[in-house]
Amino acid sequence: MLMPQRLEWHLNRNHIAYSLILHGPTPSAQAAASLMHIPGKTVAKSIALRVREKVLLAIVPASYLINFEKLSAILGDRVQLLEEEKCGEEFPDCETGAIPSFGELYDVPVFLDTALAEDEELVFGAGTLSDSVRMSNADFVRLVKPTICSFAEKCSDVAKLGKGQA
Repeated sequence: MLMPQRLEWHLNRNHIAYSLILHGPTPSAQAAASLMHIPGKTVAKSIALRVREKVLLAIVPASYLINFEKLSAILGDRVQLLEEEKCGEEFPDCETGAIPSFGELYDVPVFLDTALAEDEELVFGAGTLSDSVRMSNADFVRLVKPTICSFAEKCSDVAKLGKGQA
């Protein structure tokens, strides 16, 4: 499976300079970072969440985990992982576990952790387990218009990075 057409069309229509990185299928953003030989801190992972019935995307470095208490406090309500079957409904053109960070394509708000906001370039999953997109952070912020706030924590236990927050 290749990058969803709507993502490719969106990037091209908005004149975003990007490069597509093809790699073997990976089960997590941290595994993709290892395979691409780049630090997990510069690879963004998208995690689908819900607040009651509202879906949102949290974007954090591959080597970080969401602090659900912090994000719940920011949003003023309890935040939970979106159930896998709901992910398929919300992001139908993406492989399971490979949601791209472009919530505007799915009418979903995006929250970007401040740990990524300082990087010049970011690498994102492109909707498949074997494609990633590299682009400038400035272009990402201009295109996606995420809410930038601090809600993630660096994870020192690599085994935890594949448990629900891959």
